Amino acid sequence: MDMQAAAERSDEILDPVLQEIRPELRWAHGPTTVGSCDVSRRRVVMTNISAERRGNLLGVVDRFWRKSGYRITVINNDAEFPAIYAQTRDGFGVRLRIGGEGQAFFQVDTPCVRQSEVADSTSQATAFLAPDAELIPRPNIHSDFWSATGS
Repeated sequence: MDMQAAAERSDEILDPVLQEIRPELRWAHGPTTVGSCDVSRRRVVMTNISAERRGNLLGVVDRFWRKSGYRITVINNDAEFPAIYAQTRDGFGVRLRIGGEGQAFFQVDTPCVRQSEVADSTSQATAFLAPDAELIPRPNIHSDFWSATGS
């Protein structure tokens, strides 16, 4: 497998989990980075996820990854910045972590593969960034469910 094939496999890991989450989260592409023999592909959730809903999100992702045959390697139950890490059967590392202001970050890290050029993902983002944006903004999309606070 070369880096391009590994990046495409990363998209095949990221896209289904985001499609599984209901109500839908809006997301944008994060940077794809290339190491000496590996690739990291990212999705940045632009829907604001309230502190009260973070456990819901991690639960949905945990169940989906387990059902998909992934091995959960770490669960960080931090109240403010929880995260879940898993590994696919073919050695890809996958994670979801919650950052500042409830912004969720999905990432896949590939195993070591043959060097090659890596094209941008062809997956269709559901939130869009200004073409001249230098930084990905904090989550700026409200969801009646995901952004809800209180009981």
